[in-house]
Amino acid sequence: MWPDSIYEKSRYLEHNNDVTDERYQKFTSPITHYILKNFSPLDKGLDFGSGTGPVISSMLEQHNYIVKKYDPYFANFPDLLEEKYDYIFACEVVEHFYNPRAEFLKLKSLLKPEGALILMTLLYNGDLDFKNWRYRMDPTHVFIYQKETFQFIKDSMDFKKLIIDGRLIVLE
Repeated sequence: MWPDSIYEKSRYLEHNNDVTDERYQKFTSPITHYILKNFSPLDKGLDFGSGTGPVISSMLEQHNYIVKKYDPYFANFPDLLEEKYDYIFACEVVEHFYNPRAEFLKLKSLLKPEGALILMTLLYNGDLDFKNWRYRMDPTHVFIYQKETFQFIKDSMDFKKLIIDGRLIVLE
């Protein structure tokens, strides 16, 4: 049984997503560094699932990047899902997708032809004790990914390139 939207929102409100917290900034830094290295402030970005503390957007804005923020609970501006972006990032979001195929197809449709989807999530591998793995015990984490899952997404959705570097996943 999946959690309902009221429970989900209340669970997300429990998160301490303070954009000035240096530990939070460090945690999200793989995405921030990737964008700073590969995109310019002139490129158009979307923070998909920005939540209550859009730390990556905040860090990028300090470098004069303009990032639009979308979140179904905290920044629900559906018109943003009608635009095209040079990059879209989703930090600790994809594990909340009830229908990953539909969500990834939607995100791909929002990318410009040379755009990148930049994600962060923990990947499961066979070395972990799945039954006791803390990450999967969050009731809002309804889909768990492996490296092979992202290879399948890349191939089946016609992305040209897949980068997996720890928690950072990039589909181009």
